[in-house]
Amino acid sequence: MSKVQLITETLVDELVTAIEKASSIYILTSFVMKSGVEVLEKSLKRAIDRGAEVKICTGDYLFVTQPTALKKLIQLSEKIEVRLYRSNGKSFHPKAYLFQQGKQDGSIIIGSSNMSRSALTHGVEWSLLMDSSASIVTYEKALAEFMKLFLHEQTVPVNEETILEYENLYNKYHREHPELIRTWTKAEELELMIPKTKEEEVASTVIETKQSYGSITPRHAQIEALEALETVRDEGYDKAMCVMATGLGKTYLAGFFAENYQRVMFIAHREEILNQAKQSFQNIMPNRSFGIYNGIFKEYTSDCVFASIFTLANERHLKQFSRDSFDLIVMDELHHAAAKSYQKVLDYFQPAFFLGITATPDRMDGKDVYGICDGNVAYQLHFIEAIQRNWLSPFHYIGVYDETDYSQITWLGTRYDEEELLAVQLRDEMADKVFESWMNYKQTRTLGFCSSIKQSNFLANYFKSKGVKATSIHSQGSEYTRSDALRMIEQGQLEIIFTVDLFNEGTDIPSLDTLLFVRPTESLTVFTQQVGRGLRLFHGKEYCTIIDLIGNYRNADNKLSLLDTQSEEERKKSATLVPQVPENCLIDFDLGVVNLLQELRKKRQPRIEQLRHAYFELKQDIGRRPSYLELHLHGNANSIEYYQEFKSYVGFLYWAEELNDHEEKVFKAYEDWLKEVERTGMAKSYKMVVLSFMLSRGIQDWMNSVTPVEAAPHFHKYLTEKEYRKRIDFSDKQGKRLWEYDETKVAKLIADMPMSKWSGSSKGMLAFDEGVFQLTFDVAEEYNKTLYSWTKEICEYRLHRYFERRKK
Repeated sequence: MSKVQLITETLVDELVTAIEKASSIYILTSFVMKSGVEVLEKSLKRAIDRGAEVKICTGDYLFVTQPTALKKLIQLSEKIEVRLYRSNGKSFHPKAYLFQQGKQDGSIIIGSSNMSRSALTHGVEWSLLMDSSASIVTYEKALAEFMKLFLHEQTVPVNEETILEYENLYNKYHREHPELIRTWTKAEELELMIPKTKEEEVASTVIETKQSYGSITPRHAQIEALEALETVRDEGYDKAMCVMATGLGKTYLAGFFAENYQRVMFIAHREEILNQAKQSFQNIMPNRSFGIYNGIFKEYTSDCVFASIFTLANERHLKQFSRDSFDLIVMDELHHAAAKSYQKVLDYFQPAFFLGITATPDRMDGKDVYGICDGNVAYQLHFIEAIQRNWLSPFHYIGVYDETDYSQITWLGTRYDEEELLAVQLRDEMADKVFESWMNYKQTRTLGFCSSIKQSNFLANYFKSKGVKATSIHSQGSEYTRSDALRMIEQGQLEIIFTVDLFNEGTDIPSLDTLLFVRPTESLTVFTQQVGRGLRLFHGKEYCTIIDLIGNYRNADNKLSLLDTQSEEERKKSATLVPQVPENCLIDFDLGVVNLLQELRKKRQPRIEQLRHAYFELKQDIGRRPSYLELHLHGNANSIEYYQEFKSYVGFLYWAEELNDHEEKVFKAYEDWLKEVERTGMAKSYKMVVLSFMLSRGIQDWMNSVTPVEAAPHFHKYLTEKEYRKRIDFSDKQGKRLWEYDETKVAKLIADMPMSKWSGSSKGMLAFDEGVFQLTFDVAEEYNKTLYSWTKEICEYRLHRYFERRKK
């Protein structure tokens, strides 16, 4: 029976069904988006693998076709044939999908859908499907016309060279015509991140839910991050973190990575994050079992368990699981994990791999998270770089001067005294300044961040008195529920929502185009989270306006570095105080803000005071003097700066009066040795590996002499037990790898490299004579334990930092 069918939604379902059965697949589309390729790539790849013929013809009209889409197509297989129609400005708008099964049977779909995700999934598109039995003549004519166009003299084969040429033309065209299709293509990019249900589209919140078609595949930053994680895993690491800006699909990344593991635990601190993550993982792995483990549900036998950190922190619940219950543990919003409740859980479990994901691992906030993954950052993409790649919305940052003198308000270590702060915030003149700034710069939908519920309610009422559709949403009962408020701001029933910290994580409003900061920035992590609320891409949104009241509060100048494309060193040398933002962004300060920033720069603490402050913050946090490696992993200052200022970590401790009388004597007696261990060059890790062997012999014997043969087993084991060490560092002078143990070759390497070289550069502190390597000074018995401990700390720190740096 012949078939003619009108298709008005989810064309992809019909396409995938046809592709799975076809022996020949011909696609003619006026343009191709990367998102469209990603929708069909798995089905096309399977078809090619089973021997199906695949030909795709697209065009360059108005340079809508993305070069990345063309690259992705030809990467599917060497067997795929792709050609590009050079329109020379002539309209080129065909959209046809032709399929052949065997010699006679086939079908054709003609309509309005180009090869983009929007068109193939949920866009308003009409197509007509007709099988060959309805009209074999029409079907055959369509096949013939396709081949004429495919082989037309105006088409060129798509390969690396022709893509490079097209990419140059594409970039030139869009530099000259930035207004054309830019918003639309950004909307396409938005769809690459996380799919939405119909209910969520109404609410305009991006909650990760199941797609209505086929399998879900990684996209953009997720692909890069997965490749980095695979490399990390192959190199023998068992933990890593991924830093990805809000809006790039961190939860889906975790789900894709979890496909490699049988049992998985996903840990988060908010119930809605757990539920969203569960849905995301189900979308990726529908054949697995999934369960929630929190205060209400105890579904602990599932393949994938989504657990509340607050429930797991209870030992009875934690012990419900054996230590090796899970092959993979994922910690969401890793920046919370410096808290003791997290550390207890992390210390308990022994997974094959631990993955931390976060958007905000800022050292400047103190409780740094890098140490949780041993400093192993597999992938990092902050929001500035994501904006540069057009994966997040640009911003227009407006700095409005706030005359409040915050130096007169008591600082309580992590925040300002609330009552004193409210005394200056809850004034009509302050509210009028906020209102005037908002009116001058706002767009259509605003989220206002306040420092307290009282301030949030006060400003909402003040704005209402001015005729603005405003509300205050917080944790202690509000006029509307959060979901209702989101729906209302999307539909225009609200213009602005004031809140405290309720929207920092787990909830996104893509259509949000204005952010209003009426609170002093106390935490750079929170500031980054809140900025991220407005950077989701959305159809029709050209940029996000950020209106920020800037006063002389703490971190007022530091937070601006988060918007800067310059490196820290470039910022130090820069004559201007204004951050250098991406070219599609804008930054504008009141004169009062510029003057304030100049004043803050003059008053900025000297570096040694910053180092001192960072050290004592960490010491206070962990309750004892941190080791050198702990300072590097957990401190909120760059550890190398301690060496640059004081020539050794112990030298800093001496300056900071952190040494007792006994330790001061040890430091003064052996300062030259400590400086030597800190400063000696490390083109390779070998010196510190030999020193680690000497230290492994214990406190009483570490300073005894050693021969290359004695050091060889430890040396070889250390450099081969971790894949990354082996690949980075283990070869002789000729570059020959020494992965298989050969005592003679390894001993010769040790003699030639660390022992001879270090003795020659150590200013007489080490000697290597007649095959014996030794310290040339004696260590007093009463000082030995302390000097051993310090030497070991430096050795561990330098080895860790060496491989960390080399890996990057």
